[in-house]
Formats: sequence, structure tokens, C-alpha cells
Amino acid sequence: MITKPNIDLEEEKREILRRYRGLLRVCHRSRTTKDRARIRKAFEVAVDAHKDMRRKSGEPYIYHPIAVAKIAAEEIGLDTTSIVCALLHDTVEDTEITLDDIQRLFGKKERIIIDGLTKISGVSDYNNTSTSDQAENFRKMLLTLSDDVRVILIKLADRLHNMRTLDHMKREKQLKIASETLFMYAPLAHRLGLYNIKTELEDLSLKHQDPETYQDIVSKLQKTQAVRTRFINAFTLPIRRALDKIGFKYEIKSRTKSIFSIWNKIVKKGVPFEEIYDVFAIRIILNAEPDTEKSDCWRVYSIVTDFYQPSPERLRDWISIPKSSGYESLHTTVMSPTGKWVEVQIRSTRMDDLAEKGYAAHWKYKDSPESPENKLDNWLQQIRDVLESQEESAIDFIDNFKMSLFSEEIYVFTPNGDLKTLPVNATALDFAFHIHSDIGKQCIGAKVNYKLVPLSHVLRSGDQVEILTSKKQRPKEDWLNIVVMPSAKHKIRTALREEKKVIAEDGKEMLKRKFNSIKAEWLSANIDELVRHYELESTLDMYYRIAKGSIELNKLKGFTVHAGKIAFEKAQTLEALPDEADPKHSTAQPAKGETLLIGDEFQKMDYKLAPCCNPIPGDEVFGFITISEGIKIHRTNCPNAQELMSKYAYRVIKARWRNKDTVQFEVGLKFSGIDDVGIVQNITNIISTDMNVNMRAISFEANDGIFQGKVVVLVFDTMHLNNLIDKLRAVDGLLNVERIESEFE
Repeated sequence: MITKPNIDLEEEKREILRRYRGLLRVCHRSRTTKDRARIRKAFEVAVDAHKDMRRKSGEPYIYHPIAVAKIAAEEIGLDTTSIVCALLHDTVEDTEITLDDIQRLFGKKERIIIDGLTKISGVSDYNNTSTSDQAENFRKMLLTLSDDVRVILIKLADRLHNMRTLDHMKREKQLKIASETLFMYAPLAHRLGLYNIKTELEDLSLKHQDPETYQDIVSKLQKTQAVRTRFINAFTLPIRRALDKIGFKYEIKSRTKSIFSIWNKIVKKGVPFEEIYDVFAIRIILNAEPDTEKSDCWRVYSIVTDFYQPSPERLRDWISIPKSSGYESLHTTVMSPTGKWVEVQIRSTRMDDLAEKGYAAHWKYKDSPESPENKLDNWLQQIRDVLESQEESAIDFIDNFKMSLFSEEIYVFTPNGDLKTLPVNATALDFAFHIHSDIGKQCIGAKVNYKLVPLSHVLRSGDQVEILTSKKQRPKEDWLNIVVMPSAKHKIRTALREEKKVIAEDGKEMLKRKFNSIKAEWLSANIDELVRHYELESTLDMYYRIAKGSIELNKLKGFTVHAGKIAFEKAQTLEALPDEADPKHSTAQPAKGETLLIGDEFQKMDYKLAPCCNPIPGDEVFGFITISEGIKIHRTNCPNAQELMSKYAYRVIKARWRNKDTVQFEVGLKFSGIDDVGIVQNITNIISTDMNVNMRAISFEANDGIFQGKVVVLVFDTMHLNNLIDKLRAVDGLLNVERIESEFE
């Protein structure tokens, strides 16, 4: 418990009441006397339960559940039951209150939701947590989808408030929580249609992972705000006049691209901030009647394209076919008179509400056939089906599940004209398993638009697909490389596992005969000894390999049998944990044990620099304990940092650079510009002569007047590197200079 001196308890009580009244003001759906009484009761129970608790900031703990309840009510739009549960979400875990107390005071539904929230509370516990434990925590969180989706929605509200107040946490905790948020919570918010929450979670994660980059983008957005405002006013003026003339009731908003999205485009596209054309979008929201809203949106589209030339390739019609999250909107990108592309989004107030609140908006539109509840049912059912299986490892499940969260969608048709939604890059085999497990297992090919195609054929929107089957067909191991849908992978693995069990029975009988011949007893200890000897994961795997002939029992050597027990001279076991998130980055560099201080006590330890991000002094770094290569040092903004911190947080340790070292470090730079006489000489002169920097490698190539180059230089720290980059950027004709993550780029 954290305390602060000179606390004014009376003022705190008044502040608690002010925050509670603020919560009531946003509870638009909770105006009845009964609703107010339930919320008041939950508030009083929470205040009493948390009365002696404080947050890391020193504030009363009750501020947190009030804030979570307010997010649930105002930003997600949840019902009274959810607001009650948000106020009470930490009581069972942190106080003397029990689930029986919750049911007695509030009801069975509240008990179920708070029980779900309590079960997943361990997701953020990084103390002595193994990889599988963390993955299991994620699985537990997703299992609550089977009980009540409001558990996930309240958990997202809880995570959002924790991210908003992350400044009071220690730096290493900030990095781990931010990585976990990017890894699972932001994608989950996206898939549930909570785009505003998803965006804020991403922005706050970047703010804590890479504060310098975050502030740089914020500063550039602020500097260009006035110019954007003038442009938007001029751009929308003719549209407003036309809409007013027709008599439409509407609202026009501008939406600035999120900081995280801008950063993502800078990194992935390799373009500077100034060259990102879609920094903002125009949103036209119509106050239209339900039976005319679609046609009204198309009328507005016609008005917009009367004034501005649209890009045919950038039309997105999510009105005719909404996204599976329930998102409905009409998107087009048009050319402005100044030569800038502008994205225009057109939707009704109902569509906008669904876009802002996502799945949660079904409380308002639950009777509508277009409600997000109906749109998400298929996806949620697929997740429940996969979750119910305990055979797939938690880590594999989380990796597969995460793939489905951000995937774009295509729309294909059955031979009868039924519409099916699949992720981008889905294959004919994915489609077969999507129709039914048995059809997938017996699939031998498909006809796409009446043309015969193989199982691996990648489908496109608008395709009509007919699946061809054979009762003789059986799932194969390589099918896992053909499908992209997690549900299809799960069904294939399940089928392969069942077939493997049948084959393994033959291997088991073969091993029993071998044991009899060498006078060994059929004991679990003997079987486990053999599994360790062959460095396998399970007895099933061993039996299967024996049956298939990849393990030849007649060649078994190096063992003794004493009193019926087998013993091998050098029994070996394989480590179950991976060495790195990305095995291609396993090349190590010589340790520089005097350059870094590592661990909670910041001691001198041997380490190696991770080649995936090539850290140098001045970079913010962390240590990662590998299985075979000791401690690897990564930059906190390393491409692999998010996965390492979220999946293997218990192997992450503190690290910081010493100030007095004069060791030089390799770092790569890439640049591009106009191919002009003497520009290469100017670049090399600045590097080697002006800055006195040694070059380890350099390469240039030119094509149609544009050149690109890479150079590996030796620098002392980030200040040395930044000075060099600034000098190079001043060279005439050099358009772009940036640090590359590794020598492999």
C-alpha cells in the first residue's frame, strides 16, 4: 500500500464524489431510478472495499474503478450491468469481498462477469511467469467470450485506463505492459469494432515504447494543424453548399490519422512524415432514416465525386457488405485541386455509432438485422470452437488467434449464391473448411468461377467457389502451409492428431515386443527414458515414429537394462523454449562485457548484441536471457521487442549503457537521392574526412536518375550517429537518410 504525507482526506472524499457524479452524467442509458440505485450501491461497495488502498501515483484506488466504469459507459456505451461490474471489477481479487457476496448483493449475471474479470487478472503478472503461463492467461481471457463478451469489453476499458496512467510505473514495467497491449489488446479492440480505443491503445503504447519518436510526430502534427484546418475548410465548402441545397441534415468532421499509424507507415513504407498524404480524412455523417440511409450515402458520394475526381481503386463499399465487426461506411479517395489525395468517409449516424462503439452498440441496435451482434456471431463461434480444444498448445493458439485479429476480409460466393466472409489470402482449402469440417477433410480441389484450381489457389473477392471432394482423401501435414485461417489450421491439426493416434498404436505394440526381447519392464519410467533419449516431445510422437520407421528399434544402442529398468549413458533433453522470437536473427557478436550494466543491481555481465537491431550506446535497451547464447541486448524499439516482452517477459532484464566507454559499434545507414556527378564522393568525404568515421562496408546502385546506397559505419553512441546523419542530410541531392535495423535489410 502506497501512502503520501499531508493527505487531505476530506478533499479526497469530495473528489471521489465529483468523479462519481461525472460517471452518472455519462450513463445515458441508466437514467431510471432502479439503474441509479444499482450503480450507487456498486459505488458504495467499491468505495468501502478499496478505502485503504492507493495506486502507484498515491491517489485513492477507487479513482481507477470509477474511471473504468466511465470508459465503459461513455466510450464503449455499455449497459448498467457492465457499469456495476466495472465499479466492482477488482473487489474479489484485491479485497475481502467474495463472488458469493457479489451474487447476493447484485445478481448471478454480475457474478459471472466479475468471475471472468478475476480469472484473467493474472495477464499482467510478470513475476515468475513462464511463457506457457502467459499464453494460458491470454487463453483464459478469450475463454470469457463463451460466457459474456462484456467481460472482454470491461477488460479493454480497464487496460485503457491503465495505459492512460502508465507514467507512474517503472520504465521496465511500462515497456512490458505497452508491448503486451500492442500484442493482444489493441488487435482485440480492433476486431470488436472499438476503433477509437484500439487507436488510443496503439498511440499510448508507442508513447511509452519510443517517447522520442512519439513526441516528434506530435510536434509535426501540431505545426501543420493550421494548414490542415484551412485546407479542410476550403475542401468541404462546395460539399456543404450542395448538401444544404438538397436539404440533408448532416455533420462533417475531420479525423487526423493516429500517431501509431503515421509511425507505422514511416517505418514500413520508408517515407518521411512530409510525404504521407493521408494524414487526415473527411467524415460526412448523415442524419438519415433507416430505410433510406444506404441510398442517401450513395447520393452524397455522387455529390463529392461531382466536385473531386475519385480514385477507382480506392473505393471501399462497406455499406452493401459490412465488415464482420459490424463496421459500415462508404470510403472513397479523391484528388483535391491542390493535387493532394483526400479520403472521404460517408455514413449515417447509426453507422457512425456502430463504428465508434463496435460490438457494444448492439445494446442499442440489438433488434436490427444489421447489428454488430449478428455480424460477429460467426467469428465468436469459431473462436469458441478452437478455445474448447485443450490439445493445441496455448502459445500456438495465441499466435494463430492473433493472426485473425487484424486480417482484412474478402467476400466469396457458394455455387448457390450464399455470401461467405474470409480473410485476405484465404485459399480454396480455407473455404472448404469454412463450409464444414468434413468437406475440408475430403477436399481434393475446387472450381473457382467454373475453372478447376488446386487446393492452394488464393481466392479474391467476388469469386464463386465449388469444392470437389473424395471419400478417399485424408488431411496431410503440408495442408497447414496452405490454409491461413486459424479455425482451418485447428481442424487440420485435430484430424492429423486423430490419424496419428491410430498409427501410433502399431508403434506402441512394436515397442512392447522390443521391451520383451531386451527383458525391460513396461514402465512409464522406461518409456519416458526412451522419449528423452530420442529428444522427442511426447510418447505419442515416439510411437508414431516407430510405426512409420523413422525410429528403428533394432538399431537401439548405448543402453543397459538392470532389474527391468532401462538406462542410457547420455540421456539428453531438449529445451522447450525458443532461443529467439525470430531464428534467422541468431547470429551473435563478440561480447563487450565492460560496456553495459545489466540486471536489477546493474552489474557487469557478459552479453551479446542482438543483430536484429544492432544497439549502440545511447539507445534505450533491455537484456533478454536466451537458452544457448546467454544475455542478448536489444533496443526497446527493436522489431522483435514487442513479441519478446509480451510472450517471454520473465526472461527480460534491465540494461543500461556506461558513460565512460569508448568502444566503437557497427551501425547501418541507407540513403537515396538524385544521381548527380560527385554526390557519392560528397557522401564518403563527410563520413570519413569531416566526421572522421570509419566505414566497414559501402554500396551504391543507380537507376533512371535515382540512386540508393547503404553504408556500415563505426560510431561511439547515438549522439555521434545523429551528428553524422544531420551532416549527410545537408548534402545537395540527398533526399533521405535513415538508420537501418540490421545488416540484413
